[in-house]
Amino acid sequence: MYFPYLRGRQFELIALRELLEADLIGDKIVPIIEPIKATSTLAKTLLSYSEKKHCHALIMNPEVGNFASTIRESEKQEDRVVMDIYRDLKSQYLIEAYIMNKQTPLQLEKRQDLSQLMIVNPKRDCMEDYLKVYTEMEPEYTLLPDDRTFSRKVPKSKVLFMDRFPKAPRNSDYSKNEDEFYSEDHLYYDTEGFRGFADYSIVGSDFSETGFAPLAVAIHIVYFDSDKILRVHHFVSDSNDDINDPAGKFGEAVSKLAEWVKVNNLRHTVGIDKFLECNRTGKYPGLGTVKKYSIMHHLELINRFLEGEI
Repeated sequence: MYFPYLRGRQFELIALRELLEADLIGDKIVPIIEPIKATSTLAKTLLSYSEKKHCHALIMNPEVGNFASTIRESEKQEDRVVMDIYRDLKSQYLIEAYIMNKQTPLQLEKRQDLSQLMIVNPKRDCMEDYLKVYTEMEPEYTLLPDDRTFSRKVPKSKVLFMDRFPKAPRNSDYSKNEDEFYSEDHLYYDTEGFRGFADYSIVGSDFSETGFAPLAVAIHIVYFDSDKILRVHHFVSDSNDDINDPAGKFGEAVSKLAEWVKVNNLRHTVGIDKFLECNRTGKYPGLGTVKKYSIMHHLELINRFLEGEI
């Protein structure tokens, strides 16, 4: 199973919903959402997954954004968006997930059933706090890093959780290494005793609430090589001296992508087709949508692999 870990940015949520609505994400993919804000897009995405009877996980103690404070403030006003989110929390297809930290044992001590949860351990230092809560049982899923000591303590519910995206300091730096290794977790997770694997897709674990105009536009596309190892190819704009003309920068990057897809006879996905349409029409969809297309491509590709189509 694959557990893509995404923050609740609008373009990430829409990517998840559009994949679901197009039946391009199967039961072997369980998305995890760490919400930033209580938005109508978040509520609509959560409810759509429950209506489609598709399992999904929601981080109940997010470490980014202001979701928790927004929930507390809006709760008193019976805010419609918050009510919809609470309605999804009652769904049998929603898995409550908690990031393990020093406060998490206190948050969980009043719960009667701890076995139906998902626990996210982003680093090795989480083990002590995790074992305070789970001494005689395990949660449904335990996401943990590639650490043998931690793994030995969690024999049944463990899911390998790593940030596999090779983050560069600046977008322009991706041109120095346009094609590189991404992951082989999908090939070996089950033989190494894991129930599944998880990552941050092509976004990476870094988080910033404020956007900025980049000097360069970069498009990140994952693909399988001849050994079914995942690699990532970076398509970077050329006119990177200033922040002017992001549409032109995107045009330079997407034209490289279109040529690469043609030369390598890459199998198309909805995300790839969206990029090719932009190249054909000259349309600039905005940087958020560029990431949405890349995420959709990644998740559809992994779904095909898990379904035995690749």
